[in-house]
Amino acid sequence: MLGASWAVHRALRSDDRDRPRLITATDGNHGRAVARMAALLDLPATVVVPQGVSERAIELIEKEGAEVCVLDAPYDEAVRQAAALSEADPDCLLVQDTSWPGYEEVPQWIVDGYATLFDEAAEQATKLGAGIDLVVVPAGVGSLAHAAVLFGRSRPDCRIVVVEPVGAGCLRASLAAGAPTTVPTGETTMAGLNCGTPSYLAWPDLERGLAGAVVVDDPAAADAVADLKALGVDSGPCGAASLAALRVLAAEPARSLLGLGPDSSVVLLNTEGSDAAN
Repeated sequence: MLGASWAVHRALRSDDRDRPRLITATDGNHGRAVARMAALLDLPATVVVPQGVSERAIELIEKEGAEVCVLDAPYDEAVRQAAALSEADPDCLLVQDTSWPGYEEVPQWIVDGYATLFDEAAEQATKLGAGIDLVVVPAGVGSLAHAAVLFGRSRPDCRIVVVEPVGAGCLRASLAAGAPTTVPTGETTMAGLNCGTPSYLAWPDLERGLAGAVVVDDPAAADAVADLKALGVDSGPCGAASLAALRVLAAEPARSLLGLGPDSSVVLLNTEGSDAAN
């Protein structure tokens, strides 16, 4: 919600229309946040949803009052469709959390909004008398990870690692190639992370600032969901993916490469509750 709320606020300040229709594409969370902002501001909204998003996630977006357009196509195509709808209608305002050449201002505001989360985490860590040695971020197109990397710049001992589904590891592939890389996507329970192309705006900072990328499969995410539930933490597969990734990072050789030890402090981002995933 932090990214969408700040971006909508900034976009409306620079927009001279009385009641623009907010439009976005989503795998779940971002679209619901845009729909919530539209409801709070009494604005219409259209959310384009790709294949693989759960009926529950769609229902939650619709409950915010938004029109939902479901495509039989992957996320990247949903983004293109949302952009095309926005361009075709002068009353539409695109609030997208990924970027491409010529569309960078709103995605940057979304990253700025996400930054609040990391500032608050740092304050809480300080109160606990702890540093932050590692942040594990569930990543779709990379905007949330972008905010994490910018946060990590001021903390030389803090490493940022992203986690992606096995079938949608666009950031892992991009880091390996040294350039933004699009990968084909399939089906996964981690629908909110099922993105095939990194954000154009985020990529340069991600390339420089990420310590690595981990891919996890659906069973590993399911195990993490169950383990978090046993600890009283509500999470869906996307949010629990960070714990699944930590289990990879805590083993060699990643453990030594990241300098992790018994006294390391790790922040795991839980980006999805179970209600939004089922």
